[in-house]
Amino acid sequence: MAFCRTLARLLLSGGIAFASAAHAAGITVHDARNREVTVADFARTVSIGGAITEILYALGLESRLVGVDTTSLYPSAALHDKPNVGYMRQISAEGVLGLNPTLILAIQGSGPRETLDILETAKVPLVLVPETFSEDGLIEKIRLVGHVMGVDARAECLSAAVAADLAQLRALRAKVTKPVRVMFVMSLQNGRAMVAGHKTAADEIIQLAGAANAVDDYDGYKIISDEAIVAARPDVVLSIERGKDSLQADAVYTHPGFALTPVAANKSFITMDGLYLLGFGPRTAAAARDLSVKLYPALAEGGAFTSALSTANCRQ
Repeated sequence: MAFCRTLARLLLSGGIAFASAAHAAGITVHDARNREVTVADFARTVSIGGAITEILYALGLESRLVGVDTTSLYPSAALHDKPNVGYMRQISAEGVLGLNPTLILAIQGSGPRETLDILETAKVPLVLVPETFSEDGLIEKIRLVGHVMGVDARAECLSAAVAADLAQLRALRAKVTKPVRVMFVMSLQNGRAMVAGHKTAADEIIQLAGAANAVDDYDGYKIISDEAIVAARPDVVLSIERGKDSLQADAVYTHPGFALTPVAANKSFITMDGLYLLGFGPRTAAAARDLSVKLYPALAEGGAFTSALSTANCRQ
């Protein structure tokens, strides 16, 4: 028995030494700026991007977080418990560096560029996580974040749960026989609608929900004319909840362009939480399912969406 205890202690100490050596050697990843970034210490991590923060919490890594950005709305404990470094596209280098981070994880599109350059000059490892709006892109995002943080097994657990939810979503989507035409409206200011085209989170979530984007002639977000709205003939307008700045249904129905489309005729207007709908984090399959049921109420009769994510424990 004494021999076994001694052997156990030796194995444990050896394991700790091995882990420390591996940690000292660092983890190298290829990020969205086509750079090789080596991370040797992730004990003080700043997360910039709601999806990244959500992934870190799902992996049980919140104790390593020393700061988050304003888009880190889920879970609510993130912004409540952690220092706020500002909006992801208007990050202050001083605000981030003042937290003495050993690692900065930022979603692609974070900035401004000048801030990112300053952070790199400060020699703090900055990993810009690729943002690809697709099922594969979501899975790779989870795996990359988990790998950078040294928890590949947990990341595989979370990836498997998300993949299972996406598979359920595909089965649900296969029941759609006539896709409705959805127009995502980011804002409606001074009578002008800013609308999502291809290669956007809105475009992909619409497709994941089994619908068709009514806008099919450009990429990104653009302000379109009333004539273009009428020509697109959307069946539904989709938008996000933005507090007092949220788009209101009456503003859509009485708009000169939308008033001449099925949107106004059928009173078809949907709003959802922005991070949930467009964040492309672990809950994306559930968000697409919720949107799908709103678009096609009959799909709800097929039974509950049993999320693998809700039962998976990938935090240890």
